[in-house]
Amino acid sequence: MRLQTLQIVASLLAAIAFVIAFISAGIAVLSFVFALIGALALAWLVYSVAKRVLSSRAARDIAPTT
Repeated sequence: MRLQTLQIVASLLAAIAFVIAFISAGIAVLSFVFALIGALALAWLVYSVAKRVLSSRAARDIAPTT
């Protein structure tokens, strides 16, 4: 059985669509990973600043007042 031109074109388009879908899925996963890294870095920054502010406030409260 000989393939018709329309069948060949449809199979090529399907292959291209699958490749684009896999690339998009990979980009989505990579984007999610970088977003997670950014969120973790921001959370660490907020935590470290809050820890510093709270420890300086506690040290100031412990100091004797004259």
